[in-house]
Amino acid sequence: MQWRSLLLGLLLLRLGLQVLLGLLPALAPGLCLRRRFPFPFPPPPAALGPPGAAAGPGSSHWGSLLRRGGGGGAGGDEYERRYSGAFPPQLRARLRDAARGMFVFGYDSYMQHAFPRDELDPLHCSGRGPDRQDPSNLNINDVLGNYSLTLIDALDTLAVMGNSSEFQKAVKLVIDTVSFDKDSTVQVFEATIRVLGSLLSAHIIITDTKQPFGDMTIKDYDNELLHMARDLAVRLLPAFENTKTGIPYPRVNLKKGVPPDGNNETCTAGAGSLLVEFGILSRLLGDSTFEWVARRAVKALWSLRSNNTGLLGNVVNIQTGHWVGKQSGLGAGSDSFYEYLLKSYILFGEKEDLEMFNDAYRNIQNHLRRGREACNEGEGDPPLYVNVNMFTGQLMNTWIDSLQAFFPGLQVLIGDVEDAICLHAFYYAIWKRYGALPERYNWQLQAPDVPFYPLRPELVESTYLLYQATKNPFYLHVGMDILQSLEKYTKAKCGYATLHHVVEKTKEDRMESFFLSETCKYLYLLFDEENPLHKSGNKYMFTTEGHIVSVDERFRNSLWQDILPGEVDSAEKIKPNELKAVNFSSNCNRVPDERRYLLPLKSNYMRQIDQMVGLI
Repeated sequence: MQWRSLLLGLLLLRLGLQVLLGLLPALAPGLCLRRRFPFPFPPPPAALGPPGAAAGPGSSHWGSLLRRGGGGGAGGDEYERRYSGAFPPQLRARLRDAARGMFVFGYDSYMQHAFPRDELDPLHCSGRGPDRQDPSNLNINDVLGNYSLTLIDALDTLAVMGNSSEFQKAVKLVIDTVSFDKDSTVQVFEATIRVLGSLLSAHIIITDTKQPFGDMTIKDYDNELLHMARDLAVRLLPAFENTKTGIPYPRVNLKKGVPPDGNNETCTAGAGSLLVEFGILSRLLGDSTFEWVARRAVKALWSLRSNNTGLLGNVVNIQTGHWVGKQSGLGAGSDSFYEYLLKSYILFGEKEDLEMFNDAYRNIQNHLRRGREACNEGEGDPPLYVNVNMFTGQLMNTWIDSLQAFFPGLQVLIGDVEDAICLHAFYYAIWKRYGALPERYNWQLQAPDVPFYPLRPELVESTYLLYQATKNPFYLHVGMDILQSLEKYTKAKCGYATLHHVVEKTKEDRMESFFLSETCKYLYLLFDEENPLHKSGNKYMFTTEGHIVSVDERFRNSLWQDILPGEVDSAEKIKPNELKAVNFSSNCNRVPDERRYLLPLKSNYMRQIDQMVGLI
């Protein structure tokens, strides 16, 4: 690869200079072996806006807080000066409030200009629903079902931010105004993670006897959200019928079932990432149906992996089991399949799920991972996960997509923190270059292949989880950069808008619901150290849509071991106090105090990554 050629050249140059110094010691004081690269940020403690951008609102004041708080050392190189040292609590509080303000502006704009429609158009201050004129417009119709999507998706964010009055008002609005008896054809995956997951999360919050986020109870609440979740799930069940493999159809009409012209091809993530929400619903209701169909789909996909590599492709025919898309990667089409193998184990304690995940993770390391063996030592390219052919393990292309930025967060959950640090740094370097993540980035050309950014949360999610695991202030700086970029480049008249082009910074008139359910939530939690989610003693897990669910005994008990094939005996299941997922604050103090304020990745490796993405 070009990286290796570049590194070899630099090594030869360094060796030559060292020989020259040995021959000419008298000249050594006049030589500088370390090239001073032009740094892509204004060095602290100056304004801290996104790279190449003027300081955003309030940036200079945040910079003054860094000066007073002692953040950033006077010595060391540029990276150490920018990122090392303590992060002032006053600055952190201001960033927490800024993240809350971002959510409030987006949420209030939706409620004022778009509700009860599904999404907000932030440029024209209006709402949008399904595209009835063009059923083939899947970018819209897969997601929007004419059921106030953004309101539903944002419910638990209101609770996490402690806004009990608005949470209660929003829940009542959902109960009183939302119906799933609609002639809408939606993607099963999107309806599950955005709508079903949020209804279940809000129900769990309402019925929690401890009420850690404040009083989120609803007067005369009679499990309405749980009943709505069941109603929606029942309407999704036809997708699992009349399929020879058990893998569901990708889309279903909420009134009529699978369309007569239903597509027989689906992606691995879409079909295999339903188990968390369907499993929670089954265990709350005591009805095995939903978990059974979701688990059957996972096992069907798992049985189709390559005998040679153990990898799965990204698109499969649900009738024949033939792989239509043979690309194996960690981004779109595959991402949450791996995520939910692990999270299903964390939540339900089924060791079978962990065994599948461990096998999958081992195959990913063997066939997708490129670069040096260790993140923070040794020579060679930094670790990167590429797209390969599922049968041969051979490289298929030279791009990665923004969804793959979730993977460092998943690595944190299994304790592979060092590797997570390197991969996160690569995506952060791309963010620094553009002030956003392009949907698809070509690492060989050092340029976006698909240049839009729809306000995705994956980099923020991984940043939050890495901070929880390391408590390293570096990740607070990353969060500050992301927050400022969003304010500078995506803020619109009525909310926040998709970037049509990350280089030109042109906008599209769309604010996807995950901006409120995930992006704003993870930013807020990153800066809110005292949030009940961190301090209450409860254990929580985030779904792939960022909805919080409590990890407790009731989800580890099921009454249908005899019905679900291949399940282990309940005595062999993991117990709540055996869980060691590191997004729980009690398990996150893994970094010794003496390393707490050092860079998580050595500055020479950070510089190497910045070179790789064209920053320097």
